[in-house]
Amino acid sequence: MRLILRSFLQFILVIFAVTVVAFGAMSYLGDPLFNILGPLALDEAGEQGAEARAEAREQFHLDEPFPVRYGRWVGDLVTGDFGRSYQNQVSVSSILKDKVPVTVTLMIYAQLVALLVSVPWAMWASSRAYQAVDKVSTVTSFVMLGIPVFALAVLLFWLFATKWEIFPTRYDDETFGAQIRSLTLPAMSLAIPLIATYQRLLRTDLITTLQEDFITVARAKGLSKWFILFRHALRPSLFSLLTVFGIQVGALIGGSLVVERQFSIPGIGAEVIEAIVRDDFPVVLAVVVIVSVVFVAANVLVDLLYSFLDPRVQFDA
Repeated sequence: MRLILRSFLQFILVIFAVTVVAFGAMSYLGDPLFNILGPLALDEAGEQGAEARAEAREQFHLDEPFPVRYGRWVGDLVTGDFGRSYQNQVSVSSILKDKVPVTVTLMIYAQLVALLVSVPWAMWASSRAYQAVDKVSTVTSFVMLGIPVFALAVLLFWLFATKWEIFPTRYDDETFGAQIRSLTLPAMSLAIPLIATYQRLLRTDLITTLQEDFITVARAKGLSKWFILFRHALRPSLFSLLTVFGIQVGALIGGSLVVERQFSIPGIGAEVIEAIVRDDFPVVLAVVVIVSVVFVAANVLVDLLYSFLDPRVQFDA
């Protein structure tokens, strides 16, 4: 219980810090009035410009002190109201409601593929540590790590969508199956570097664990190699993988912004890039909050999983 409470408090503090910094940066970088009104905001002498500026300040609460505006924004945020876009006065929530699930689905898909491939691969490589097949496996993982996500996206798109026409060239969400099929190549683009990273970490930890005394005892009992790997070696070897799993969520979010543009996926990637270009601060703030919540929540979950892998973590908390 103490560990859960501590993790929850850390979650709240980190989100608070991120929102303060992000809201402050968005408030003092650039001119919100110009982003809202355009050239009309520069018409200081004209009566029409003065009226428009006054109305915009009142509508978007720009005439209030920073703490008041931040408190109002957080209050709306708690209810799911991210404000209105400066560009077209449309609710930010309505802009992102169909885009966030697509990006989250893509990230989950990529992580599942990475774990389903890397864990068996690491177990197989560690069971043949330092043999020829393990050396080939090591070289393969380094090659996978060395290819940038954007290059993988271009290569996979050209091979499997354009040349061989196995997967669609455009995003299709008419059915769940069509959506998953459309997300397969983008997910693979994100998953391949993750597979190599997870495999290298888990393989190293498994090799170390397999040298422990309790593994020697298990072997002396005549247990099979794969039973020992699954039952005795895997669980205590997962700490490094879990740590990097949480950290990689941030990199995965950044990578998803790249592959979404390559594969024409209507996620938050294209929206946030356009919002940054046109200084649409409410949209940028909404994306920052969503990304922060996902990242921090993933790392809190990792902390809780530590206590599952090793109950002693609960007593140290």
